[in-house]
Amino acid sequence: MNHQSERLLRVIDRFEEIDARLAVASDGAEIIRLSKERAKLSPVAEAIAAVNAARSEKADLEDLIDSLPASDEMALMAQDELPEVKEKLERLETELQILLLPRDEDDDASVILELRAGTGGDEAALFVGDLFRMYQRYAGIMGWKIEVESLSEGDAGGFKEIIATINGDGVFGKMKFESGVHRVQRVPATEAQGRVHTSAATVAVLPIPEETNIEVLDKDIRIDTYRSSGAGGQHVNKTDSAVRITHLPSGIVVTASEKSQHQNRANAMKNLIARLYEKEREEKDKARSDSRSSQVGSGDRSEKIRTYNFPQGRVSDHRINLTLYKLDDVLAGAGLGDFVTALIADDTAKKLAEAED
Repeated sequence: MNHQSERLLRVIDRFEEIDARLAVASDGAEIIRLSKERAKLSPVAEAIAAVNAARSEKADLEDLIDSLPASDEMALMAQDELPEVKEKLERLETELQILLLPRDEDDDASVILELRAGTGGDEAALFVGDLFRMYQRYAGIMGWKIEVESLSEGDAGGFKEIIATINGDGVFGKMKFESGVHRVQRVPATEAQGRVHTSAATVAVLPIPEETNIEVLDKDIRIDTYRSSGAGGQHVNKTDSAVRITHLPSGIVVTASEKSQHQNRANAMKNLIARLYEKEREEKDKARSDSRSSQVGSGDRSEKIRTYNFPQGRVSDHRINLTLYKLDDVLAGAGLGDFVTALIADDTAKKLAEAED
């Protein structure tokens, strides 16, 4: 028995064991834990059952063909059906193989989304505003909840920096490919001669761990309160309610400014733990290419992952060489899903290739 066959048997055995335990379980916490595990294993168990059924169907047709004269009507019908069954089996086996690929344990996590203006001054800040609204709309389409935790407004609009949380199912699995430098090519409103300018913004997506053993000691942090700055109106706090936490051992600094001081402190601590968790993820897997430093970069135009070209109405993702002439649709959130789907498919294909090597 090969390694994959053994793994499939273990999945089926565990799935059946969970069902048996759920049938007699009375403890609420155990029922929740088992139900979550069952939900994760269910797609694999169903795929295994589908593959086994297709294999049996193929074997039955081949036996029928071998046992009857070639001119027999039943044999002829079996010969007609066999190619279709073989094609179905191949598709089901590929789908099962994809389900068995190593999965990022944080794919189901909610995230902290950080956007910062890079090269381009006021125009970069305006672009951060465009990107944030794009993610807001995409989150709405996906049924996720997005909440701003800290922001610094641009002098001409948009944001120099904005930090938000996105809560929902499977957020990190879809949003993690957004990490990197995004650039925009367009004519700024202040450009009298109509020249196209290029500006950049950086995006970082950090998973919020459901459970972690990270402990933040009081002696390792410095907490400062301050009055958040803004362009005026409702965004200017009248009291020193904004919170900045500095983690002394790592030098990581987090802020929160949009709620009460108590809530800002809680949000800042949550963000700090998420950043320490991401640091731990990097240390566990040195092969990761999406470390925080490469996610955020310096905002320089040369470190681009995606370009939004307004004059031509196109968006290009340079990692997968995909260009779509639907800029408005992408910025409206709906078109962003096309890039997310393509990036996930590319990542899956790479993992399949590695598994076959």
